[in-house]
Amino acid sequence: MNKQEYLSRLEQALSGLPREELQERLAFYKESIDDRMEEGLSEDAAIAQLGSVEDVAAQILAETSFSALVRERIRPRGRMPVWEILLLVLGFPLWFPLLVTAFVLLLSVFILLWSLILCLWAVEFSLIVSAVGALITGVLSLSRGEPSNALLMMGAGLMLAGLSVFLFFGCKAASKGAVALTKKLTLWIKSLFLRKESKS
Repeated sequence: MNKQEYLSRLEQALSGLPREELQERLAFYKESIDDRMEEGLSEDAAIAQLGSVEDVAAQILAETSFSALVRERIRPRGRMPVWEILLLVLGFPLWFPLLVTAFVLLLSVFILLWSLILCLWAVEFSLIVSAVGALITGVLSLSRGEPSNALLMMGAGLMLAGLSVFLFFGCKAASKGAVALTKKLTLWIKSLFLRKESKS
């Protein structure tokens, strides 16, 4: 693929971006390819160093704010025909509740996901506090001359401490997974704006 094809495909993949930002991005990647070619790389090698069009588009999309995409999507492209205005007004009772429902469902998914992660960390915290409390109670029982109670509490404290260590790694992995899933969902939502734009 040559430079022109690469930039053309990148422009098509990012057609939903605001026009000024799209031009800035294209100019940046054109200059990056030119700089690599001046350093002695072939056109193909310079393009290969940048990465695939899909990867570059995904990275740019991740850096672009929702507000910029929404503003670009709803910005009028010229004067709307009367029939489009009528359809928008007459269809409002149908499309507006659907739009609100979709937003609430997506928000619910994010809230549910992060509520589960928060609950896991709360259980982890409670295990740590319980382990420390049981160990302290065991030491106090030993100092009061109650060896059986001290042994029971120290055993419980050590067991809770062990569980908290195992749960810590589970909480850490779940948190990383939730962050990755959140990023993927966010990219997917943003890509809906670009796909719609490129079809129109």
